Amino acid sequence: MPQKLLTILCAALTFSAASFASSVSQEEYDAIAERIKPVGDVYLVGAEPVVAEPTGPRDGTAVYTMFCGACHGTGVSDAPIKGDADAWSPRIAQGMDVLTDHAINGFNAMPAKGACMDCSDDEIIAAIEHMIEGL
Repeated sequence: MPQKLLTILCAALTFSAASFASSVSQEEYDAIAERIKPVGDVYLVGAEPVVAEPTGPRDGTAVYTMFCGACHGTGVSDAPIKGDADAWSPRIAQGMDVLTDHAINGFNAMPAKGACMDCSDDEIIAAIEHMIEGL
C-alpha cells in the first residue's frame, strides 16, 4: 500500500509541474533564465571563441588606458605621471628618440613596451605623445 501511495504522489507532482511549466509566460521564462545564467564560460583548449583581430592600430589613449595608466597614472616606481610637467620635463629634454627608445626597449623598472607585447612601435609612440600632450 505505501508503495502505491508513493507512486500516485510522484505522478501527481510530475503532472502538476508540467502544467506549471506550460503556464509560465515568455517574460517570466526570460526573467528566470536571466537570473540563473552562468557568470562565465569555460572552454577547452582549442575550443575558445574566435576573437576579432584589431582592424588597425590603437590610438595613444587606448594604449595608455590599457597598458600605461597603471604606472603612469599613479607614479609607481617613479614613473612620471601623465600631465605632470615637472616629472616629464627632464625626460622630454632628452628628446623624443630617447623617450621612444626607453619605452620600446624598457628602462629602469619599466618593462619593454610597458608589457604591451602586441603593441607596434607606432602605438607606443602614440601613447608617449598622449602622455606628454599639453605639457
